[in-house]
Amino acid sequence: MCQVSGVIKMALRELSSLERFLGLKKPNKYSSQGGKKVPVLQNNNGPALIGLVTIASHLVREAKRPELLGDSAERRAVVQQWLEYRVTRLDNCSKEEVKVILKDLNQYLEDKVYLAGNVFTLADILMYYGIHHIVVELAVQEKERYLNITRWFDHIQHYPGVRHHLPPVVVLRNRVYPSGHY
Repeated sequence: MCQVSGVIKMALRELSSLERFLGLKKPNKYSSQGGKKVPVLQNNNGPALIGLVTIASHLVREAKRPELLGDSAERRAVVQQWLEYRVTRLDNCSKEEVKVILKDLNQYLEDKVYLAGNVFTLADILMYYGIHHIVVELAVQEKERYLNITRWFDHIQHYPGVRHHLPPVVVLRNRVYPSGHY
């Protein structure tokens, strides 16, 4: 299991980076709640919002960027599925589970540019934030084994405004990408 204090710090940095990506002018104030230390946003207009996905979805709506949540009922469901996957599987994964997650994600991305098909969404942002610490540790051979993740990850890390609080991960394109694909 991940360390609790590290998880909440990571979530708060992610929300701050998401605010900057969305161009929200006034930064929100966050706190944490409960034994699992989930992020909490005290909303001036109503009850507190609790949880990474709930707060991130609220920020997207606040920024008037609904396309990031999906532009159709099916795509909204796929985005929600990946957001849920992030907080239920990826955030709490053991070292043994990492290989299964990477294998499954790599297979899923085989014929997709983004997690919701051919459209960039909040799912790509939060999955990128959540998987960064795993990809940064992969050896070159592992990056080659998980070629679809590496391609997707490199694409997202270069998407304008996404990688605020995270260091870039070096992807050796001449080894990972076949010629003519970069």
